[in-house]
Amino acid sequence: MSQGANVAGATLLETISSRMVSLRQSERKVAKLVLEDPVEAMRYNMAGLAEAAGVSEPTVMRFCSAIGFSGFRAFKLELAHTIALGMPMALTAIDEDDSLRVMTEKVFSRTISSLDRAYRHLNGEVLEQAIEMVASASELVFVGAGASAIVAQDAQQKFPLFGIPCQAPADYHQQFISASMSGPSTVFVAISNTAKTRTVLRVAALAKSKGAKVLAIVGDRGPITEVADLSIEVNTFEDTDLYTPTVSRLAGLVVIDVLATGVSFRRGPVAAERIREMKEELAQMRSVEPGDPGGEPG
Repeated sequence: MSQGANVAGATLLETISSRMVSLRQSERKVAKLVLEDPVEAMRYNMAGLAEAAGVSEPTVMRFCSAIGFSGFRAFKLELAHTIALGMPMALTAIDEDDSLRVMTEKVFSRTISSLDRAYRHLNGEVLEQAIEMVASASELVFVGAGASAIVAQDAQQKFPLFGIPCQAPADYHQQFISASMSGPSTVFVAISNTAKTRTVLRVAALAKSKGAKVLAIVGDRGPITEVADLSIEVNTFEDTDLYTPTVSRLAGLVVIDVLATGVSFRRGPVAAERIREMKEELAQMRSVEPGDPGGEPG
């Protein structure tokens, strides 16, 4: 954006969504209308947009100014550009009176938008360094709390792709023990969307004091990134709205998949063949043979 965005790579709709809480009540009416149907909003002149939102024309001008534009014309040009990009549009909050169809659309659209935002903000060079760090480790320890703990547990399930022992202790005391037993060949992966989860920060700092390398997977910079040797920033539309799903968890899971796949590539065709054989045997193990009561459904 030439105007209006204070975060590199942010689109107009992302900017409006992020600044919603700072807008006046009348300006929020304009913002909500634009977010709910950008294509329809594009068709209005200033008077038409004001009438559709139930506000005055000066309010529309104040809205444009509040999100960083010099006037309505500059706002309309950026809106046209955003629509042309084909970005997912629904970034509005979920309301109690939303129908099931509208609520479902908002959840899916917000999730898709968040994953796209995370992808666009990922630093490829940092990812390369992270894959190299993990590939050279002799042990991996993943830690997180809350939704981030789910990401850590999923990472532990990827240990065949990483090709080395992996831990994801859920209990804080177990995390502390793992950190205290870390060494120079350990990579300690600290996962926290806020980058300031107290327990994760403490065990990451302890692991580093024992010589481990600390890799952070975070939503923004914070105390944990200050401790980490390397930080992957996964920027999503995470907020504390009552009905908003925890989309940072989904983006974190995708980043873990990227790391696991990247490391498996580094290990060459022999490791790839072993993983393929393992997956075939696992599929056979899950299959139910006729007359076999002990078989597991796939």
